[in-house]
Order: sequence, then structure tokens, then C-alpha cells
Amino acid sequence: MVERNHPELTVKRQAELLEVNRTSIYYKPSEEEDKDIELMHRIDEIYTRWPHYGYRRIRAVLRDMGYKVNKKRVLRLMRRMGIAGLCPGPNLSKRNHQHHTYPYLLRGVKAARPDHIWGIDITYIRMKGSFMYLVAIIDWYSRYIVSWELSETLERSFVIRALKKALAVRKPEIINSDQGSHFTSGEYIELLKQNGIQISMDGKGRATDNAITERFFRNLKWEKIYYEEYRVPREVYRAVRNYIDEYNYKRPHQAISYEKPANMYFAGLKPAESTLATA
Repeated sequence: MVERNHPELTVKRQAELLEVNRTSIYYKPSEEEDKDIELMHRIDEIYTRWPHYGYRRIRAVLRDMGYKVNKKRVLRLMRRMGIAGLCPGPNLSKRNHQHHTYPYLLRGVKAARPDHIWGIDITYIRMKGSFMYLVAIIDWYSRYIVSWELSETLERSFVIRALKKALAVRKPEIINSDQGSHFTSGEYIELLKQNGIQISMDGKGRATDNAITERFFRNLKWEKIYYEEYRVPREVYRAVRNYIDEYNYKRPHQAISYEKPANMYFAGLKPAESTLATA
């Protein structure tokens, strides 16, 4: 989110606030990397529409679109984006095997009240000639977005910032994530343990275990991100902030009987039984 021509903050100060290496800010991508970014944008569209596609099927769709790309390149870019298809295959959300993983605690469990279950996940957000990453924490009962952060890198610090911001206000009984390195790191696990939160993690290659968060990401992209061409991080931040504000406070949500997420989250309203179980 660093901007070289920011009206108030120097590049050095922005880097310090975001906890990123200042040298990476001045790096200029090569022509080959520009082509990679274009491919990543297309992969993001394909994966958002068909999250069950693995790298082989995504490669087939890319070739149908006219891109001459091999499977290894698609696999490498998906790893860089931090995504993986739902079908069995190589684990693209790579984790450090020295880090701890936890079982999935939510099979057959429905969120019964606000702050019963939170989901946390990361997604790729495209820009013109670049990209960012968004981490979001969502309350499964109300669909309220409790906290979020944007980053130009996949450094763990932006996930920890989002989590600390959420825990400063409310705490869930259970938090669910995938098995990616951000969510198996010692800092993340210790923060949850210190707050007495039960840790749940999706099974390998089972993004459907966190379907509520995945659906929010899909709606954000198709309703907001794909409609505009954002050139600087500030524009992305403004677009995401406006979308989440509207999503939380103004927009009736079908899955919770057309109630607004903020109303349910803060008032503890109960949706109709027929819609509570839907994602």
C-alpha cells in the first residue's frame, strides 16, 4: 500500500508503518513479470468463478483464452497467489511443516450466536500492472466483517494486524482458517491461545470448509473489483472499505433472512431457521 507520491507520508515512513522492506518498494518488475501479473489476473478470475478447479484445469481454460502456458507456470503463479483448487492434488497453500496444524472442528456445527465462530482467509486483489492481498475476518453467524487489512506482500504482519484489531474489540469462541503458513505460524497460534480461542483448520484442499468467507471474497470481486481498474493502493483501499461498509451496514443478506450483518452482529438477532445453515 506504499505510494511514492503520498501527500503526507514519506516512503520511508509508510514502509515503517506497514512493516515492509523499503528496498522492495523501489523494485521495478521486468517484462516477464508483467506477463506473470496478467496471467495472475486471469487465474484469479477463473479461480473465483470455479474454485474447485486445480492448476491443470485452470491451465486448460487459459489455453482456451489464447495464453500459451505450461502447467508448471500455472502452478508457480497459483503458489505465489496463495490459492489452490478444491480437488485433490499438490498442496499450493504451502505451510512450514515445523508449524502446528489443528483439526477441523466445525463439521456439522452451525454458528449459534455472534462471536461463536469466526472465519479468516486471504485473497488476491488485482490492480493495473500489480496486485495486493486482502485478509478478512468474518463472523459466521451474522456474516459481519469484523476486521480486514490490505498488503502488497504476503508477509505475516498484515494478518496479525487484522487479528489484533479484531481481538481488541470482540473475541470468538472458535476461529477457522486454512492450513497456510500465515495461520500455522507461532505468532498467530500464540495470539489465539493467549485469548482462549479454539483453533479450527480446513482439511487439506478443502476450501469449502471456509465457504462463507470464500463467498464474500467472490461477491467483492464480481461486484466491485472487476468493474474498475485500480492504479494505486489507495484506490484499492477506498474501494474495499466502501464495499465492506455497505456490506456490513446497508445491504440485506439473503442467507440471514435479508437482515443486515451489523444488525445481527451487534443486536444478536436470530435469522429464520430455513436460512441459517446457508452460506
